[in-house]
Amino acid sequence: MPKLSNPSYMAKPKSNNSNSNNRPRRDVAPPSPFDQARDEMFQHVMQCGVIGADPAHQGEWFDETMSYLSERFHELTPTQITELRTLGERFAQPAKGSPAARPAADAVSAA
Repeated sequence: MPKLSNPSYMAKPKSNNSNSNNRPRRDVAPPSPFDQARDEMFQHVMQCGVIGADPAHQGEWFDETMSYLSERFHELTPTQITELRTLGERFAQPAKGSPAARPAADAVSAA
């Protein structure tokens, strides 16, 4: 078998650097207390069955949860706690266009 005399046809050897595009790596900033509280609240909403619950029960659940989150994340301002509650209440609502969002319309159209 003939030996190749022109090495330009060969693939370039990989460098030991795993970041082959030579861009500096950006460090990810740790999440803020607000981000942590928001994520924790969303997890609780999903795990506790708040979605689809009676609105009165949802209100009671959010009252207790906001009290808990304000104690756990003492860095949060009252405005941020209110913002968290608004996000959580929106998150707990059924999706628009879903059957749970419009049961009366379905009953009328079925009749």
